[in-house]
Amino acid sequence: MSDFGDVVAERMRAEHRVLAERWFERLLTLIPVDAREVFPSESLLDHIPALILEISEYLRHPSDEAIAANTAILDKARELGALRHGQRASLHQVLREYQVLNGVLVTFLVDEIEPLAAAPSAADSIALVSRLNQAINVLSQATVEAFVTLYTNTINEQKERLEQFTRVAAHEWRQPLSTLQVGISLLRRFDLDADRRERTLAAVERNVQSLVDLTLKLETVARVRDGADNVVVQEIPATAIVQEAARQLREMADARGVDIRISATLPTLTVDVGRLELAFVNLLSNAIKYSDPEKPERHVEVSEADTHEGWCRLEVRDNGIGIPQQSLDKIFQRFERGHSDREERLHIGGLGLGLSIADDCVRGIGGHIDVESTEGQGTVFAVTLPLAPPTPSESSA
Repeated sequence: MSDFGDVVAERMRAEHRVLAERWFERLLTLIPVDAREVFPSESLLDHIPALILEISEYLRHPSDEAIAANTAILDKARELGALRHGQRASLHQVLREYQVLNGVLVTFLVDEIEPLAAAPSAADSIALVSRLNQAINVLSQATVEAFVTLYTNTINEQKERLEQFTRVAAHEWRQPLSTLQVGISLLRRFDLDADRRERTLAAVERNVQSLVDLTLKLETVARVRDGADNVVVQEIPATAIVQEAARQLREMADARGVDIRISATLPTLTVDVGRLELAFVNLLSNAIKYSDPEKPERHVEVSEADTHEGWCRLEVRDNGIGIPQQSLDKIFQRFERGHSDREERLHIGGLGLGLSIADDCVRGIGGHIDVESTEGQGTVFAVTLPLAPPTPSESSA
């Protein structure tokens, strides 16, 4: 029995890459998805060959604890669970992948028995297959546990964020609604003088607009996330897009004494203009809101940092109050605000959606945003963008 186990283990070790390829091909015939959706990078495929190698060692040395006690390979299996969760695979798909792997390896064992001059007994063959199943079960359990843990954490985080949104939205809506209630009560009075009536009407109008803006921002988050925008791609100088975004924020910038500076030589892009404009509206708005009132000169400038090989890098740089280092990793998350403890003193409102919208927009056109910041000195958002959208062949490569 031990000789047969050694022979099969050695053959499995020699063929582990071929077996992994066979597993992948079999998987694609059973799950109707694009290969990139199963494993979008070649590095991830290294997990399956590694697991096959460990299974071969278990067949060679069939200790009951050989797999379960191997921390390194269990970590590999757990990492696979984390990767599949990150790729938004379903639990059913993860289980199916291990079922396919089990089937490929069992078939391999059967194929290896036939050419042997001295075939093992039925009992020995069953024992070997049983050990194979045991190994698959241990590894799949580790993968599934990691996957389920992350999935549960995601659900809990989503629940927490929904509760946070409800609290924040209620807070943001409460003030303008209260003002509207008071304003309506005043306007019902017949003894209200003309000047007071005009001020009350102006307050009502401002707060109605505030509610409209808030509702539109929430609608924008949903629309950008689900791709419901009607995409209009055109060739246009980035300077024109940024200038339009700045025009929309001119009153806000003037009120805070912030000078918006835009380079006249930004590159020309073929891009979804609406998404990129919305991204810059939110990046510039963020810079204006978090300008430093104690500095005599306040500015935000947009310039080109680099352009090469079909990509450009634009920088939105300000000399504002900066972002705390502990907040940098989460400022692109919805409902996160970098200075929630200082916003009342700085007279800053909002839901913490602006940077999330900017990030979604830039990702939607194939780019990404990086951020660097020093408290008290300012912040730089670096927007990396393709000069043109990928061609259909590039998209499917």
